[in-house]
Amino acid sequence: KYQVCSCSTFYFIETSPGVDEVMFVEKEPAERHSIVSWEQKNSCVLPEDLKNFYLMSDGFHITWSVKFDDNPMPLGSMVINSISKLSRLGGSSAYALPSAPTLADLEDDMDKEGNEDQPEKPHFDSRSLIFELDPCNGNGKVCLVYKHTKPVVTPDTEIWFLDRALYWHFLTDTFTAYYRLLLTHLGLPQWQYAFTSYGVTPQAKQWFNMYKPITINTALLSEEPDSFVNKLDPNKVFKSKNKTPVIKKKLPAQPSGSQKSHASTTSSKTPSLSGNSLRKREPQT
Repeated sequence: KYQVCSCSTFYFIETSPGVDEVMFVEKEPAERHSIVSWEQKNSCVLPEDLKNFYLMSDGFHITWSVKFDDNPMPLGSMVINSISKLSRLGGSSAYALPSAPTLADLEDDMDKEGNEDQPEKPHFDSRSLIFELDPCNGNGKVCLVYKHTKPVVTPDTEIWFLDRALYWHFLTDTFTAYYRLLLTHLGLPQWQYAFTSYGVTPQAKQWFNMYKPITINTALLSEEPDSFVNKLDPNKVFKSKNKTPVIKKKLPAQPSGSQKSHASTTSSKTPSLSGNSLRKREPQT
């Protein structure tokens, strides 16, 4: 059933408008002893659906591009790590310094945060085992999580998304359900953020609107088409930069009495000046 779903998704993408190139990397089935070796190394048992997937294909990889200015631009990517790359997240490295910080140091801050509507979040310390399924092109990590490890690791697993800010977001209960999510979202950029409280970026939302996934949360695309347009009000954006017009204030009018006194003072001074000038001219005559 995994191969049938992947082939139908491949055909759907290939026939979509604007798609330039679709690349499907075929992988050989994982050998059974490789799976047993992984389970012994990590002291846990793979869930049955993920184990069956690896026995059919040791990983999964589809990428596709679109034409942009007559050049192919990579857009979609669907990845499931092979059994050899299903590495543990948060484990201490043998090459790390004894005092080097680890992800487990974040537990003090993360324990204070909780949401009653969400399942119990994974822990970076020994309470959980976390393995990376998909690196998400650097936008986060999709992880296989064993949340109960004491006294022994229970086979119950969940699929969670760890964003770049190291916050956890629940995706599915099983690997099969996650595999369907991966295919139906066509590997569009940042599609995992559709399952977070802050959603996908405006640019990613435009790609979602253009290449609508096969099934998706309708609230993500239920907005009006105009909502994808950047609406800017120049009056508000440049409000702080607009120059305030300068209002010229008129000087208060002086009382008429003061004007008369000022005029009389001026007139009294004028004859004295002319008299002085006449006195200076008399000796010349």
